Amino acid sequence: MLKLWKNCDIYAPAHLGKRDILIMGGKIWKIEADLSAWEAFPEIEVLDLAGRTVCPGLIDLHVHVTGGGGEQGPASRTPEIRLTELTKNGVTTVVGLLGTDGISRSLENLLFKCAALEQFGITAKMLTGNYRYPSPTLTGDVARDIALIDRVIGVKVAVSDHRSSNVSGSELARLATEVRVSAMLSGKTGLVVMHMGSGEQGMAPLFWALENSNVPPETFLPTHCCRNPRLVSEAVRFNKLGGTIDFTADVPESEAGTAAALCSALEQGADPARITMSSDGCGSQPVFDAHGKCVGITYSTPATLLQELGRMVNRNGLALADALRFFTENPARVMGLAGVKGTVCPGADADLLVLDENYSVLHVTAQGKTLVANGEAVCKGTFEE
Repeated sequence: MLKLWKNCDIYAPAHLGKRDILIMGGKIWKIEADLSAWEAFPEIEVLDLAGRTVCPGLIDLHVHVTGGGGEQGPASRTPEIRLTELTKNGVTTVVGLLGTDGISRSLENLLFKCAALEQFGITAKMLTGNYRYPSPTLTGDVARDIALIDRVIGVKVAVSDHRSSNVSGSELARLATEVRVSAMLSGKTGLVVMHMGSGEQGMAPLFWALENSNVPPETFLPTHCCRNPRLVSEAVRFNKLGGTIDFTADVPESEAGTAAALCSALEQGADPARITMSSDGCGSQPVFDAHGKCVGITYSTPATLLQELGRMVNRNGLALADALRFFTENPARVMGLAGVKGTVCPGADADLLVLDENYSVLHVTAQGKTLVANGEAVCKGTFEE
């Protein structure tokens, strides 16, 4: 079906101003000042947005789509994500992964959950591995997972965390080499996503790997880089070496949010083209006391992404076009999907998000399929009410 969106204030994420968008076959076909002549085409679906903000659907690089957690026992395992938790928060592309729990949570389940999300129009890739090293895999080998399974784009590992396997710099370099070679063979970008904890070791294993191997910085993606000022500074150092750094969106109750940490990184000279922000959706958020005992637990949600976008613009003074890059254009490049995802341009997937003046979601399409209309989910998961 042809769709015509009229009177859009387009952020591509660069600000294009008022334009019309013509969608055909799940792709953006035309963007012009006036496409009203197409209204005469039989069975075309027309939506007049009256100057509302239209931007790319958000890309969330870090989502525990099958749930996570369990630091307080079996009853504390967080639930799987629902389709509408993504769509009603503007997310049209996700990277699913495992975390602390690689025992009751399996890669096989993760693979099928991503496949289920894609049946509804969401683009869902995944990482092999989890916090443990050597990494658990689907085929018995990280390189084979990446090379042979289309949906797998990299591996997850944890560093500087009391729940990790205390991976060394040499082990990290070896893992990254396997990822890079298998990605080259399969035509993928290939990522080593590093869960960064609050341990004193910080990013030392990453810097050792860079200094003692030929693996390029873009192979690594350290995440949760906003935990403390020291980690932010180390992330800036890595960014200046050519790597991309990922910040985790904060809970809405936080006054400053992750926006403050990201802006601190910019003030320290980080390249904004190599910064992303993700939600850690459905990941557990345990609270540990001084002795490492878990004394409380909750879990995160993709709703934090647009909340951080608002913080960056309204509290930190970033231009909307600049802030949107962290959720759209930049993560698309990290995934190897530049020009296809994270942008509003002819030939790109019709993953589109319409926001009101408070950054609330009005409309969402994923590959041209309407998932949210007038703020309500029109497409729900099989067992959602």
